[in-house]
Amino acid sequence: MSFTVAIIGRPNVGKSTMFNRLVGRREAIVDDTPGVTRDRREGDAELGDLCFTVIDTAGLEDANDNSLEARMRAQTERALDDADVALMVIDARAGVSPMDEYFAGWLRTRGTPCILIANKCEGRAAEGGMLEAYGLGLGDPLPFSAEHGLGTADLCDLLRPFADAAEAGSDPDIEDLDDGDRTIQLAIVGRPNVGKSTLVNRLIGKDRMLTGPEAGITRDAISVSWSAEGREYRLVDTAGLRRKARIAEKLETLSAKDTLEAVRFAHVVLLVLDADAVLDRQDLNIARHAVDEGRALVIAVNKWDAAQDRRAAIGRLNDRLQTSLPQIRGVPVLTISALTGRGVEKLLPTVNDAYDLWNARISTGDINRWLDAMQEAHPPPMGKGGKRIRLRYATQAKSRPPTFIVFCNRAAELPDSYTRYLVNGLRDDFGLDGVPIRLIYRKGDNPYA
Repeated sequence: MSFTVAIIGRPNVGKSTMFNRLVGRREAIVDDTPGVTRDRREGDAELGDLCFTVIDTAGLEDANDNSLEARMRAQTERALDDADVALMVIDARAGVSPMDEYFAGWLRTRGTPCILIANKCEGRAAEGGMLEAYGLGLGDPLPFSAEHGLGTADLCDLLRPFADAAEAGSDPDIEDLDDGDRTIQLAIVGRPNVGKSTLVNRLIGKDRMLTGPEAGITRDAISVSWSAEGREYRLVDTAGLRRKARIAEKLETLSAKDTLEAVRFAHVVLLVLDADAVLDRQDLNIARHAVDEGRALVIAVNKWDAAQDRRAAIGRLNDRLQTSLPQIRGVPVLTISALTGRGVEKLLPTVNDAYDLWNARISTGDINRWLDAMQEAHPPPMGKGGKRIRLRYATQAKSRPPTFIVFCNRAAELPDSYTRYLVNGLRDDFGLDGVPIRLIYRKGDNPYA
């Protein structure tokens, strides 16, 4: 049985760098700017022979109103309540600040066991901060360097009692099953402030993601494991994507890269639109990127309860799909309100259907009977010199997305229009609407050569 570790501290003390060190890869965005992390991010960590869950949190701020900082602090408090042990991180080179003293006192009242981490201890400049850390009343500080890995062995020793306690409370007769292949990876993407985080909170039934009226609150791609109706999901809430020409800050560039990476590893991409600005240029760019990556696509038109002209919005959406996204005909479209929950109950069945189509396999016999019928109804055009192009044989090479190989004698001379004819035939005859289809031509070996 695993235990949970929450990393907390004031802004810019190296919490996200420490998170990346523990999980063994650069998952959290790291920058010198204070306050980069806003939502809490969870990851599977390994330290020596210990395996546990680690939570990266936003920098603690002394705010208790309805501001963004106060909502970030509330998320950190929830992470602390869920944790078995907290790592209170300070910047040893900067020394103990009044904010460190304030939050150390606050932490002593929470009841969660705490380990004091004096980060950035790779040089002699940290010696003064190490001595000051003893005055926080959280026990002996652990010299640590998240950047260089200093102190990881000592941290492993300090965490071992919590691992032993978790092991003692586990049932040895219960085996953890690997659901990796059955878990649906669902990336929720869109422009800033269309309601992605609100939709995630609505789906899982709690305020897991930081939300608010400010645009661009989410910066990291935050994943949440969740189960519903007998299926396992990993929801990935992503940062809003703006056009490249409008991105000027380094942080937004890193956030955009994180979002595109989430799309790359997703099974199904849920594109969230604003009802009053459906499928504009940037939405189309996001949709095309998902299709190019071979992901199944579902479109959710959010804020439908506040739409100014619903008929015009749907008309514009259908027109843009037909004219600007013909390569993935039949994309399922839902109208929802993440704030009120209207229409959200139809979302998961639609995602499941898209996922099943994305995994679809068609027998070789059915494919070749279909290919013969397609050629009989509309033969391929003549090639150069009046020579006939023959499509001899076809098979499905793989699924996810459905990929088919067609063996023919003059692949380079087959026009794109005939490829579109075949792809549309696959959609119509085998019900593959809404998922990318890849058609690959190969020239068969000449038996007389």
